Amino acid sequence: MIQLLVVLKDYLIELFPVLALGFFLSGLIHEFLPTAWVERHLGGRGIRPIIYATISGALLPLCCFGALPVAISFFKKGARLGPVLAFLVATPATSATAFLVTYRLLGLNFTLFLCLSVILIGLTLGLMGNLFRLSPTPHLLHEEDPVCGMCVDREKGLSTEYENRTYYFCSSRCKKTFLKKPEKYLERKDRKSISERVRSVFKFGFVDLVKEIGPELALGLVLAALIMVITPVGRLIGNYLSGGFGYLFALPFGLAMYICSTASVPLVHAFLTQGMNIGAGLVLLIVGPVTSFGTILVVRKEFGAKILFLYLSVICALSLILGYGFSKM
Repeated sequence: MIQLLVVLKDYLIELFPVLALGFFLSGLIHEFLPTAWVERHLGGRGIRPIIYATISGALLPLCCFGALPVAISFFKKGARLGPVLAFLVATPATSATAFLVTYRLLGLNFTLFLCLSVILIGLTLGLMGNLFRLSPTPHLLHEEDPVCGMCVDREKGLSTEYENRTYYFCSSRCKKTFLKKPEKYLERKDRKSISERVRSVFKFGFVDLVKEIGPELALGLVLAALIMVITPVGRLIGNYLSGGFGYLFALPFGLAMYICSTASVPLVHAFLTQGMNIGAGLVLLIVGPVTSFGTILVVRKEFGAKILFLYLSVICALSLILGYGFSKM
């Protein structure tokens, strides 16, 4: 139990900054990113929105846990499923620090192949995800009442059309008040003070979104810590992981544990130094950062079991193919 608490504490210390950054970025997206922009750049069909999502994901310094709230914010704003899934792959698997560390420890060829592999998996998963037409789940379908500022569930609240846009209200009183002079409330909404916008950023990022996905993230951390405590890793490496068994170890190990992109590089370097198959090392560097119990639980909750199966299947299959191909180069 003590060892479990120590591992869990280490996870929390490592993840707190990126989680805080992820929730804060989600609040900024919610408050400042126009829905029309997301629908235009991430809501269309084809490969361009997926490329946008992959590039933006690669630039953001977030792990898989930190990327989750940002991806959900994009989805809530109107992004299609494909770009969201591509973002969930590219963001945790790529970062400037991870590439620099990979280059330093594993060399240029490994680094370039890893980068191309992540892009290929993100694009493939994005294109497949666009075959599904999903809408945000009801608990994410909420808008701000322009009269009183209350958060309103679109499925349950009252609504009205004004200038080709739908507005939602918490009560018939707010709706009637709005209809008397809509310009007054729309002007007030567009001219919110800086303090009001800052409060909105923190309320969405650290209250609304934490309530939504916080329990799944917490459970994912506990499960990952349990795996860390009970899995005998060290003695398997030298004796059993130099050949094909390395893939059988790397895939479930990466799926079961949370390993951020930067922190996983020294671990993989140590495995390779002790004899792990280099292709299995690549599999671990791909799968580890983009899957975790937290990611699995949140993807299952927000997008359903079918999408979770697609997400994991594409990542596992392509990482194994790419890892095996790299080992033969």
